[in-house]
Amino acid sequence: MSNTLNKTAAPASARAYALKNALQERELLPEGYVEKFTEIMENDFDPANGARVVARAWVDPAYRELLLRDATAACDQFGYTGVQGEYIVALENTPTLQNVIVCTLCSCTAWPVLGLPPDWYKSFEYRARVVRESRTVLREMGLDLPLDVEIQVWDTTAETRYMVLPFRPAGTEGWSEEALALLVTKDVLIGIARPEVPASLERMGRE
Repeated sequence: MSNTLNKTAAPASARAYALKNALQERELLPEGYVEKFTEIMENDFDPANGARVVARAWVDPAYRELLLRDATAACDQFGYTGVQGEYIVALENTPTLQNVIVCTLCSCTAWPVLGLPPDWYKSFEYRARVVRESRTVLREMGLDLPLDVEIQVWDTTAETRYMVLPFRPAGTEGWSEEALALLVTKDVLIGIARPEVPASLERMGRE
């Protein structure tokens, strides 16, 4: 009778739990560390943070200048720092330039301002294709850019995390920061979408 072992790996959650237990048994994991970090990831890392940064840059020229010069310092003014936010670079879009973020090796993003990466961002298909056929990938994801718009793809490194500073939509002059922030989504901050003004927000933005 064959004694062939079942080489199927355990689910990632089970392996993570086993690792946690092993570290705790060896007293290598501080009490409450995992729970505290989980709370931070669920409550503090939020693309709404990046939206606030963008909205401030749209209405405050001095802050915009700081964001483009030193995005880490600019984000720190809101308290958006920490893991995966040690060195953030802001990429400025224009009507003729669209910046797009990818991590070809894994799924790194600037967690404090973009939140945790979505599933599609982690997929091999996105990571492999957006670099070599960016216009096609963006079109498939709903952003069909004119041919005169240059697309520049930025690959996250071990040290650098990026966020996109989108071009402010026309017709939003006089809007409050709070209303402007509602136009900025995680997709906009990654660069696979541009901010749009829904009809439901047009009146709100002017109040």
